[in-house]
Amino acid sequence: MTRADEGRFAYSGLARIFHERGRLAVCTCLIANPEGLSFSDLQRACGLTDGNLSRHLQALSEMKIVSLERHAEGGRPTTTCTITRSGRARFLAYVDVLEAVVRDVQRGAARKRGARARSTVPGLATT
Repeated sequence: MTRADEGRFAYSGLARIFHERGRLAVCTCLIANPEGLSFSDLQRACGLTDGNLSRHLQALSEMKIVSLERHAEGGRPTTTCTITRSGRARFLAYVDVLEAVVRDVQRGAARKRGARARSTVPGLATT
């Protein structure tokens, strides 16, 4: 099905797994840090609580978007979070669709501004 067949503004590429503020933050942060981050560093960077981040990571891990590696560091258990290769590709495709949404909104807003500007010019008839 092409974009025209599904509706001009359907944006079917907006994957629900990413379409949530916390998951958007986690994936963006992990794209920016491809070597991965510890759970606590990711938590601070995204401004999420322990429980909230855990739940988002669980959902993303189940979809194979992130990888969680648990290991002992200095006798303390540590979790390192990384985005998977397929997770990176899926997230970047999602961002491409978001960019299309932004472009469509900007075009619509520009047309409205243009119409408003034309209607305020003295002596010109509006269409």
